[in-house]
Amino acid sequence: MNGVKDCVPTLLGYLSIGFAAGIIEKTAGLSIAEIALLSTLVYAGSAQFIFAGMITASSTAAGIVATIFFVNLRHLLMSAALSPYFRKLSPVKNMLIGSLLTDETFGVASNQAASENKIHPSWMHGLNVTAYLNWILANVAGAVFGQWITDPEGFGLDFALPAMFIGLLALQMVSRKKYAVDITVGISAAIVGVGCGLLFSSSIAIIAATLSAATIGSVIEKWK
Repeated sequence: MNGVKDCVPTLLGYLSIGFAAGIIEKTAGLSIAEIALLSTLVYAGSAQFIFAGMITASSTAAGIVATIFFVNLRHLLMSAALSPYFRKLSPVKNMLIGSLLTDETFGVASNQAASENKIHPSWMHGLNVTAYLNWILANVAGAVFGQWITDPEGFGLDFALPAMFIGLLALQMVSRKKYAVDITVGISAAIVGVGCGLLFSSSIAIIAATLSAATIGSVIEKWK
């Protein structure tokens, strides 16, 4: 129940971006059943937007799979960051937690780890399952009711997700109370992300920014 409660602040972001994803998927020609299945099995916002776009462009199945694979490589980094908290669990139980891990639940879990220095498996399940069900519901709602909303950005739905992450980041920084390190890491991530984004794809830029900024932050903390 605590995991469910801690997921509540992220639900609005899920609803908005999931609703927008449902609209785009419906526009791409997918049926409501296919959208529900896509949300259930893929469960990744950026991947589903890409999927809809590539379906519209008549891309091959192999091309879609390869693209989504590289876009979602960041999940390896997030899972690795949380894995120390679940070392005592069996591989099957770890798989159940990892398979439902998203950017949003990772942000909430990181905040929990920073404030409590531990993450209970049942709390993580409550967080993950709540977000998962909400995402599926949002996608299906977008597919059903999206015909009356042709421009999601006009309602600010495109900003709901970044706003949610800004809130999670602020909470984590306050709980850590290591402002100099966190600000340095943030600036480093922005510089590397923008620089790599000009040369490579946004997915590679995100991974490069994450790795470099995390390394810089770790070095600073060890040095201090």
